[in-house]
Amino acid sequence: MADPYSGESFRLFVQSVQDYAIFMLDPRGYVATWNPGAERIKGYRADEIIGQHFSVFYPPDDLRAGKPAHELEVAAEVGRFEDEGWRVRQDGSRFWAVVVITALFDDQGRLRGFGKVTRDVSERVRAENELVERRRLFFHLVEAQEAERRRIAWDVHDDSIQAMAAVSMRLQLLSGQVPAEHLPAVRALDTAVAETIGRLRDLVLRLRPPALDGRDLGDAVRAQLRQLSAQGIETELDDVELTDDPPPEASVTLFRIVGEALANAQKHARANRVRVRFRSIDHGTLTEITDDGVGTDVVVDPLGGGDTHFGLQAMRERAEAVGGWWELISEPGSGAMVRCWIPDGPGPARDERDGG
Repeated sequence: MADPYSGESFRLFVQSVQDYAIFMLDPRGYVATWNPGAERIKGYRADEIIGQHFSVFYPPDDLRAGKPAHELEVAAEVGRFEDEGWRVRQDGSRFWAVVVITALFDDQGRLRGFGKVTRDVSERVRAENELVERRRLFFHLVEAQEAERRRIAWDVHDDSIQAMAAVSMRLQLLSGQVPAEHLPAVRALDTAVAETIGRLRDLVLRLRPPALDGRDLGDAVRAQLRQLSAQGIETELDDVELTDDPPPEASVTLFRIVGEALANAQKHARANRVRVRFRSIDHGTLTEITDDGVGTDVVVDPLGGGDTHFGLQAMRERAEAVGGWWELISEPGSGAMVRCWIPDGPGPARDERDGG
């Protein structure tokens, strides 16, 4: 019985492939065979390219660097060569290609030529670059939002709080000068002013914790946890596996997600204990916020539909907008864990200045 995977069957397979350019080169690098996938990707018909050197597929910079010859040398020496980079179509336009060159030897070990497989991944690269650009824009938006929060925080601190502090001082002086029957009213006013100052300071802390300006995510989150502790909730921060503070924009994103998770633990989960853990992993920061509250069976729809609580959806959107991920692990009556991973930055995009 004939081997169905050799001879004519294999030729038919190669000729039927449309998504990959599959062709043979002779030992000197001249094109010997051509398949429909190669014609679709590179633009040449078989009668136009067979007999030409495969270096016609490379941009001028690669030709000056001797890249085609180098690739064949490596393939002949070690058996194969893999590359990812720009290639040129017949019309001069460029595409991003994944290339594998395999050296072909006969039974006596003599080099008979090369098999070359090329895949056009331009659309994938373009989508990746668009995603990186969206992340970069989001980081810039976060930076702009935080700058505005910082400005408002400074205004509240330098104007409103200082003005209220001055009122408090006058009320304290006045308490020693007014008749006894007016003293309770003055003291009540002073207490109201002191409470207002406290609320304004909490507002300033929420708007822009000073620790974030010092690029210390741990200190900023400790300030959040102190607010919970003041309300009788037991808190813990574990950041020993945070090898380095994330960049400012990533720190801000994490700080806001942690803040939303802590607010949920207090208002909705009715938790008695909350733990926040940071770990540096995969060029980013993994964060876990665990509570012992009432738990939930809410499923957060990644498309934003359903009855998802706004705060949960906001956390997911913050994480995913910068290229991270977010998840909620919980069941009714068993507490909850919010987990998210945020990259250290938007990541590099491939240079498409020469792309076509």
